[in-house]
Amino acid sequence: MMSDDIKILMIDDNREILFALSTICEYKGWIPIIATGVEEGIIKYKEHQPDIVLIDYHMPMINGMVGVKLLRTISETVPIIVLTVEEKQEIADTFMDIGASDFALKPIKAPDLIARINVHLKLKNSIVEHNADYKQYRKGISIRTLELIENYMRELNDYTSITNISKNTGLAYQTVHRYLQHLSTCNKVVIHQDYGSIGRPKKSYKWVK
Repeated sequence: MMSDDIKILMIDDNREILFALSTICEYKGWIPIIATGVEEGIIKYKEHQPDIVLIDYHMPMINGMVGVKLLRTISETVPIIVLTVEEKQEIADTFMDIGASDFALKPIKAPDLIARINVHLKLKNSIVEHNADYKQYRKGISIRTLELIENYMRELNDYTSITNISKNTGLAYQTVHRYLQHLSTCNKVVIHQDYGSIGRPKKSYKWVK
């Protein structure tokens, strides 16, 4: 019997990456379901109803961005973690606008990926336990992910960086950045910019108590 029979659907055209992801899943006792393209992934999603989807961005024929859109027409609730070499925030924002939940940068690091999967499994379980609504109340913004970031920042008495928040919540840097921008527009966090060093100013964030 695997760990709570958790099923992870992995969509990637690179079979070596799929093998590596399957190995990580088997190590954790999760059930790996592999697909080498979006069309196959959609079929296997409908067949297996996985708990989480991992999807590559750059794939031939149908890329991951289209894949996320198609998956969201089937399920508004399943966590979707995008695998990508892209670190550009605008790409992350576009993915989150269409329904992605989080990101994992390639090359994949097992501890990082496991942490991200565990975060979203806990969020999903919390939603079920509290009979909450997983639907995003604003495009690209999940209430439960907001709460995860808020709960961490409320415990701090000083400013902190996106890197620290990412490390301590298990969310990707791009995801945290996106949510902090939203929280800033809602006047929930204040931003401090350090111009003390040469180059781009460093930003840090603090929860408004």
